[in-house]
Amino acid sequence: MRKTPPLAAACAAALALTSCGSPGEAAGGGEDDPVMVGIVYSSTGPLASYGEQYRQGFEAGLDHATNGTMEIDGRPIEVSYADDAGDPTKAVSATRDLIGSGHDIIAGSTASGIATQIAPLAEQNDILFVSGSAATDALTGVNDHTFRSGRQTYQDILTASTFMEDPDGAEVVVFAQQNAFGQDNVAAVTEVLEAEGASVDSVLAPPDTTDLTPFAEQLGQAEPDLVFVAWAGETAAAMWQALDQQEILDSTEVVTGLDIKPSYPVFGEAGGRISFLSHYFDGAAETEVAEIMHDTVVADGGEVDLFTPDGFTAAQMIVQAAGAGTDVQDRIAALEGWTFDGVKGEVHIRAEDHALIQPMYQVELVGEGEDAHPELIAQISAADVEPPVAE
Repeated sequence: MRKTPPLAAACAAALALTSCGSPGEAAGGGEDDPVMVGIVYSSTGPLASYGEQYRQGFEAGLDHATNGTMEIDGRPIEVSYADDAGDPTKAVSATRDLIGSGHDIIAGSTASGIATQIAPLAEQNDILFVSGSAATDALTGVNDHTFRSGRQTYQDILTASTFMEDPDGAEVVVFAQQNAFGQDNVAAVTEVLEAEGASVDSVLAPPDTTDLTPFAEQLGQAEPDLVFVAWAGETAAAMWQALDQQEILDSTEVVTGLDIKPSYPVFGEAGGRISFLSHYFDGAAETEVAEIMHDTVVADGGEVDLFTPDGFTAAQMIVQAAGAGTDVQDRIAALEGWTFDGVKGEVHIRAEDHALIQPMYQVELVGEGEDAHPELIAQISAADVEPPVAE
């Protein structure tokens, strides 16, 4: 990340990191100045692979949204990247530095626990924040300055519920990590499925735990009708091995979100015993935009995966917002209610709370080892997985 210029740092300190321009004017300055975008994401740490997918998608999206010019109405786009390493403290510090050096659009949050720390800074400093792959429902409607370019947990759960013929009377257990992502999933599963008559409980493991056998044993002792697994990061292989050893995959219906490509071989023979919901996988959508994203990323030496569309969509949103001018309120207005052609098809930003309304997918994993790959079962319409309006 670029060092903060002394003048910008002094301005930031004097005004407690509020905008150095006039009220309501973006920190980037006048109509002829560059559009300054700060990407705070995980380029290292446990979610680094997610962050890299986002970065590749974002750069492809900027190329597409600007027709290859990397300009918005004649204003060049300057992008600065900062690594949060999955640490909220580092993310907040990096965001403050970027705001202090004139970046009036921040994007890229990989982890939910980080995104919820950045969102208040956007409102306090009157800038735009477009969160990335962070799925926490807490971002939806948190403030007028915060948007998201990926899906949210509630959409995952509504997709998972499509695997159940009749939730009424079912015993459901959420198996997740004890973090913001896991807790969000417990809350969303409880809200969605208890309303349909299911009973919901949870087994939560510390995110850094590598011995997951005791938690898998708890899960087996509960004898649920359905297990919803919400897991992210490098311990996924150990987690699935523990579930298989405890015969969870044979004794009950297991539903989870399809993770990134390197995780496919992890499932081995277990893949055929798991029902997968999917936010995205390479080839999930046969849209023109999906083809453009794929071709651009591959041409640059990258690979399309789960969170590549989140970066691509963020770039589309940023170009749309910055095209409205330098005033933050004008940028917000340009995004609220906007419907556009995204990677997954028609995407809509709900004006009331900035939820990103989009389709989701049912998927099966076929093949074993290096040959394991997802095949589409069904696309779930955006209307069928639309979360309630956040209050």
